[in-house]
Amino acid sequence: MRNLALSAMLLGLMSLPAFAADPIAGMWKTQPDDGSYAYVKIGPCGANFCGVIARTFRASGEYKSPNIGKEIVIDMVPEGGGRYHGKVWRPSNDKIYVGKISLKGDQMALSGCILGGLFCKAQDWTRVR
Repeated sequence: MRNLALSAMLLGLMSLPAFAADPIAGMWKTQPDDGSYAYVKIGPCGANFCGVIARTFRASGEYKSPNIGKEIVIDMVPEGGGRYHGKVWRPSNDKIYVGKISLKGDQMALSGCILGGLFCKAQDWTRVR
């Protein structure tokens, strides 16, 4: 009986979604853009990943931006090997771009592109501990 309960528990843990421990999940600090930066909370949204602005900062310190709570990383699909594709929103010009993410440990390279990748802007984000 005890072995049966243990087996059932292990089987249940194995059936958790693969993204439950995905390295992209967590809090990330953006690179400054037009003098401000943010902490973005990334987590699962359906089968993909999304990021919401959690806190905002200027050189003078934290402030309450109207962008808090808005989605900045949109439907990032895991490709494997620390790579993701989806969309990103740039608050400073209120535009959405085709986005790509590449992770290496606690460093994230995020890019937003138009015209099939002909023109891109990139930022380096770091994980907040």
